[in-house]
Amino acid sequence: MTAPVFLVEEGALTGVFPGTLFPLGGPEGRHAVSVRRLRVGEEITLTDGAGNGAFGTVASVEGKDRLEVAVTSVRSEPLPEPRITVVQALPKGDRGELAVETMTETGVDAIVPWSAARCITQWKGERGAKSLAKWRSTAREAGKQSRRLRFPPVAEPMTTKQVAVLLADADFAAVLHEEGHSAPLATAGLPASGSIVLVVGPEGGVSPEELAVFADAGARPYRLGPSVLRTSTAGTAATALLLGRTGRWS
Repeated sequence: MTAPVFLVEEGALTGVFPGTLFPLGGPEGRHAVSVRRLRVGEEITLTDGAGNGAFGTVASVEGKDRLEVAVTSVRSEPLPEPRITVVQALPKGDRGELAVETMTETGVDAIVPWSAARCITQWKGERGAKSLAKWRSTAREAGKQSRRLRFPPVAEPMTTKQVAVLLADADFAAVLHEEGHSAPLATAGLPASGSIVLVVGPEGGVSPEELAVFADAGARPYRLGPSVLRTSTAGTAATALLLGRTGRWS
């Protein structure tokens, strides 16, 4: 089993090199000692979530919430090419966290919540802030679980007009749409670098008005296959397809 991953503050790994003793405290240190029960000599990975990682073993355990890591190697991952962003319409219930979790584990690079016209759930006020915090926490924990060094940021929720701007700036823009005239995503021409932005609509589908706005921004409709996936799983399936087709899984 690969070493468990623990998150440190961005920039904390600057200047860390093999032979460094790195202290891990706070909530992550408490989780490592009291929940994971790591002991001296066990392997551990540290990351800032921005592509930087330090690998080593537990050198000492101090109390219930602190340990020291003897760093044996360090690595910085370059930004992935092409970068994959999924614009996720807000599902009802906890299906949003499910979508974020599985997309993060699969390898998506960024997630954008979208308040689509046909979304049953709408993020407003304190409830919206709590929902966004849950999505971000889910992405963070899923990034650690899947042993990633670079975690996908979860943006502030966007309106349809804001999503259109994002699509217009992409090197490849697509809207998952189940209608028969939609081209298969499996045969779409994809860029070797730059950005791919994919829109996943709500359970009720993307409205004709939204499709028109996105088409004006350069986003064509595509389908995954003959079956219709739920909004909470479509983004994960599409991300896997794109990662395979772009060679990032090769």
